Amino acid sequence: MKSLNVLIDAYGPAEQMKLREVDIAAPGPGQVRMRNTAIGFNFIDVYQRRGANALPLPAGLGHEAAGVVVDVGDGVTHLQPGDRVATATAGPGAYASIRNVDAAKVVPLPDDIGDEVAASILFKGLTAQYLVRKTRAVGAQDVVVVHAAAGGVGALLVGWAKGLGAKVIGVTSSPNKVAQIRALGADGVSVIGRDRLADVVTAVAGRKATVVYDSVGLATFEESADALEPFGLLVIYGSSSGATPPIDPEWLNRKGCLFLTRPSVFPHNATTTALLSNAADVFEAYRRGMVKVDAAARYRLADVVDAHRDAEAKKTTGSLLLMPE
Repeated sequence: MKSLNVLIDAYGPAEQMKLREVDIAAPGPGQVRMRNTAIGFNFIDVYQRRGANALPLPAGLGHEAAGVVVDVGDGVTHLQPGDRVATATAGPGAYASIRNVDAAKVVPLPDDIGDEVAASILFKGLTAQYLVRKTRAVGAQDVVVVHAAAGGVGALLVGWAKGLGAKVIGVTSSPNKVAQIRALGADGVSVIGRDRLADVVTAVAGRKATVVYDSVGLATFEESADALEPFGLLVIYGSSSGATPPIDPEWLNRKGCLFLTRPSVFPHNATTTALLSNAADVFEAYRRGMVKVDAAARYRLADVVDAHRDAEAKKTTGSLLLMPE
């Protein structure tokens, strides 16, 4: 069977991605063959394309997709052809029209969760889920700062943390996105380069933050720390501006006896039981309106270079989907 796959032969700019027709073997034992109907974009795709998270070359890209099972390998009994499914933690290679994946990494989709919704929220939703449920059990006692609050994960974090009762301050580099972030439920918005984050947090909440979710990294981690109250938690879960430098433990002491963590979505969903439970939590948050999906920016899979360029230039907000042809 033939598939259209996005592949890279070398790390670098978006132009390194090429759309190629490849042969897909029959699914092996424990695998399912999945025909993708909608493919999600996540910034980890950019990191891996650039080589920050090195992959053996040549390599496929993309982690998140929704579609339908078209064939199953030996030993797969819980899925069958025709089942609607999604993937987020099956490893890179989701930028494809057809793909074989480990059946243990496949999430069956409930009838009320559409393919485009699933491809927009599963990976990002699992990320938001472990951040507000596991890394810190966010509640009404918290003052939460969310960087890149208009982005895919950031928008989900704002709504979910607000739904859990927290005071939420969103951070953006663009004044044009302030209204959008407020519409997500943020109690306040700080604009990088215009505001001092700690001052905005204090003005909105009457105190500094208990937790800061920072996906930007190098350009923001110092200001993130300054916005935290003593014993606050700094969560660095991405590095869109570059990796943070090595951090001296004494720096955390000087900043107020802070806690620091660098978590990842994959360990939190390493088992099938955990994956299915966490995905169910994401879907329930969506049903309750805490996790929302705005109209996605859609690109043809053949236009993946344009999609990456626009995402890196911050021309998009919310989710971005690649549509197989």
